Amino acid sequence: MRITYGRDVRVSSLGKTTLAAEAAAQARAQGQVVVWIRWRDDPERLGQDLAQAAHILGLPESRLEEARTGRVSLVDAVWGHLATVTGWLIVVDNVDTPTRVGPGSGPPAAYRGWLRPHGGGVLLVTSRDTTRQTWGPDADLLHLQPLADEAAGTVLLDAAPHAGTEAEAEALAVRLGGLPLALNAAGAYLSVPTSRHRTFTAYQHALETEFADLLGAEHPTAATDPETARRVVRHTWDLSLDQLHSDGYTLARPVLQLLALLEPAPVPRTLITPELVTNATGLSATAAAVDAALAGLHQYGLLHAPETNQAELASTVVGRLQLHPLVREVTAHTRTRPEPTNTWLAAIDEHLTLAVDAVAGMPGRAGWPTARLLAPHLPAHLDRNTPHNFNSARDTLNALAETLFDAGASWEEFVLRRRLLDAEADHLGHDHMDTQASRNNFANALNELGEHRQAADLHRQILADRERVLGPDHPDTLTSRHNLA
Repeated sequence: MRITYGRDVRVSSLGKTTLAAEAAAQARAQGQVVVWIRWRDDPERLGQDLAQAAHILGLPESRLEEARTGRVSLVDAVWGHLATVTGWLIVVDNVDTPTRVGPGSGPPAAYRGWLRPHGGGVLLVTSRDTTRQTWGPDADLLHLQPLADEAAGTVLLDAAPHAGTEAEAEALAVRLGGLPLALNAAGAYLSVPTSRHRTFTAYQHALETEFADLLGAEHPTAATDPETARRVVRHTWDLSLDQLHSDGYTLARPVLQLLALLEPAPVPRTLITPELVTNATGLSATAAAVDAALAGLHQYGLLHAPETNQAELASTVVGRLQLHPLVREVTAHTRTRPEPTNTWLAAIDEHLTLAVDAVAGMPGRAGWPTARLLAPHLPAHLDRNTPHNFNSARDTLNALAETLFDAGASWEEFVLRRRLLDAEADHLGHDHMDTQASRNNFANALNELGEHRQAADLHRQILADRERVLGPDHPDTLTSRHNLA
């Protein structure tokens, strides 16, 4: 049995179903018997379809009659026969509710139900469910990844050949993250002569201001027609979220919404606490419920947990969570929340501050990996808290920058120092002592990056400004003179 599923939530005419269709075409060309079954959330119908497939492959009518009269189990009769026959491919498409496959309530991984890996041919199942726990040890899981940039650009060019050059198509494909569902939607839009945006470049620019209309638009029949929902960016992930909710993962949707409000960068797992979820959403949350929600999102390909790279293995391993950029954008633009978005953002800011305080207070190197993960989320924290809570947010960024300096994370520190300097210059003025201190820290960060000439030039400017504003004997002026030397 081989399971293909929409890792990176690729569920479209260009995703897992098309991969299965290509496998079916190749099998048919090789002279194999191919049977295509669409899962309709109906175990009895699936049993009938598989029995018909087995009959096509030579299961005697007498054996089927024995099953109909209860003398033998139909599922065992079907798979007993399929185990003896070679040269076949059976596709069961879109099994997005595998716990309902049956017969009975056992999981597919038990291999006692309608989906088994032990036939003489190949059973190819497509699903959003990505876990080995669901499909068992004998399933060959095929992970579908986003398309490479060149291939994704080709998809757009094939759909809208007059919309621009290969380079422009590839640029739009990169913006769409290589997700076939989004590529299909963009190509279909650009192929229509009456569309407002007729080129790859124009469409890419329009995404910045019209994202909700272009990729987040609702379809009138999606709520009642799952096949339509699977083909519409706005709705396809709702199918997974609805299924998770019905399976008891009641926090999956709000946790996804919460992650979508953070920056498009990995998030430390330790940030997503029950307290944060409750403070943001107003919903009761326990550690177990948050764990289950994250596991469910990962199971359905809505959330990724990037692996630790080799350079980090020697240090403290920190769990990280990440959304595909397009999942994040669609979720942020289209999802309604039980509380106002500002309430969610205020909770995020509060817990970012707590997280920075925690890593800054950790002994030795313990907090360094988490500090690096927090860094991309701090500039937005400063923006949201200026001017009403500027000093506190600035102190949070300073504290993390100091931890990053200790960790040798020169680039991450540089980014924070630059953002701090710009904010203090705007908020406090160029000659304010805090702004001058930030200029000094920024110059030191430049030096750590190896930009020694730029660092020296900036230190020279700071010394001149401090001599002018504070006088030649002020301690800060003496510090600048020492740094320049």
